[in-house]
Amino acid sequence: QVRLVESGGGLVQPGGSLRLSCAAPGSIFSINEMGWYRQAPGKERELVATISTGADTNYADSVAGRFTISRDNAKNTAYLQMHSLKPEETAVYYCRIAAAVRGMKGGYWGQGSQVTVSS
Repeated sequence: QVRLVESGGGLVQPGGSLRLSCAAPGSIFSINEMGWYRQAPGKERELVATISTGADTNYADSVAGRFTISRDNAKNTAYLQMHSLKPEETAVYYCRIAAAVRGMKGGYWGQGSQVTVSS
């Protein structure tokens, strides 16, 4: 199975920073895209940022300029650096990859990391 290991979530004050990590199995060599989606209580899951293996990035308008996504292809790991966090951005942040596993292309989700922005 494809299991994504997420880390870096926690409690941060408004205006603070946090860095999330997502590591995919090293046996997967066909990862096309990695990124994060977030879901606040009672709300729909929304895209935060994605990055391709070619380093092309895409950000939600609400986070552009404050968040930076990057990746280390050798480690099959992506990072999301978040600055100037706002209370309304409290949510579970889910890592997602698009990859071909055993010849089958699809999307795979991590278990999520809780990010809480509060004084």
